[in-house]
Amino acid sequence: MTPLVTAAVLFAAVTHASWNAIAHRITDKLVGFTLIAGGGTLIGLLIAPFAAFPAAGAWPYLIVSALIHIAYYALLMRSFKLGDFGQAYPIARGTAPLVVTVLAAVFADEVPDGWQAAGIALSCAGLTGVAVWGLRGRRPNWAAIGAALATGLSIAAYTVVDGLGVRTSGTSLGYIAWLMILEGIAVPVYAAWRWRGEFTARIRPFAALGLLGAALSVLAYGLVLWARTRAALAPIAALRESSIIVGAAIGAIFFKERFGAPRLAAAGLLVAGIGLMLHTG
Repeated sequence: MTPLVTAAVLFAAVTHASWNAIAHRITDKLVGFTLIAGGGTLIGLLIAPFAAFPAAGAWPYLIVSALIHIAYYALLMRSFKLGDFGQAYPIARGTAPLVVTVLAAVFADEVPDGWQAAGIALSCAGLTGVAVWGLRGRRPNWAAIGAALATGLSIAAYTVVDGLGVRTSGTSLGYIAWLMILEGIAVPVYAAWRWRGEFTARIRPFAALGLLGAALSVLAYGLVLWARTRAALAPIAALRESSIIVGAAIGAIFFKERFGAPRLAAAGLLVAGIGLMLHTG
């Protein structure tokens, strides 16, 4: 990867963890995701007229990705509602590359080499540490852990779909614009139906914070999609997941969540494992 691509992916990691932190910070998760998803749609509508229209072959990917992203929003809302940010975010982000590597071995006969096998072991240890380290006799919150794991599965799914779709589209900017338009509309529509007559009153107090989260969300994913058109997917994926450490640190520093240092160490172990899983040399 060139220095420019590396910088873009690292910045995307920070901005992604930041918008997730904003979503966690807003107490009513539906309010937070209504603003972030709806704001993403508005940003997409602003960008689309100035970007090339995605090629016809990209539209099946766009539609499937939008549907997966809707499920992702629902699962992420639930995981943030049930668990700590410093726990839910690393589990959700760390599950995806682990699942992809294991499924490739089972169904595609892509048997991991020694480095990749070590990466799987480290990632499993890191995920376990993030989930249960420091409980001190308390039972794990299995509902929160399950929601975060399911979120990770949805991330794995849309990562593959968008990796193929953006390369087919002929325009990374056009692809991200239309993806934001398609994926972001469902949550505000549902919220408007649920809060009939109260929609504006509910979102107004958090509008500025939520729209900031929307801008960070679009920027984070747009940078990653652009990077995927400029470099190999594996090193981008490994570098992108450095956001796991950022998320664990945000949970410890800004949300004052307990067990911050052990979880941060476990998150670092998870990122090291991901790097080894994607080792190709």
